[in-house]
Amino acid sequence: MWLIAYDITDPRRLVRIHRYAKTVAIPVQYSLYACYETARGILGIRDALADMINDREDDVRIYQLPQRLRVARFGSRSLPKGLLVAEGVMPLANTL
Repeated sequence: MWLIAYDITDPRRLVRIHRYAKTVAIPVQYSLYACYETARGILGIRDALADMINDREDDVRIYQLPQRLRVARFGSRSLPKGLLVAEGVMPLANTL
């Protein structure tokens, strides 16, 4: 699983990247998306995003999540329907 996060300064680029991200990943929070993808597939996503941003103004990050993911969740919102990051997860206590 991969997390894609972005901070885009221009509203037009933001809309373009948001639309693209929704086609390749599941929105988790504002400007944060999760996807199951192969190494080759994530390189394609990375290259597509790199072509859409302004290198001097925007920030895009792609994180590979470990197979034994530890998750702490707070607040009333849960993950979007269909997104399961809890397979084989060792949960953290809600006391962080």
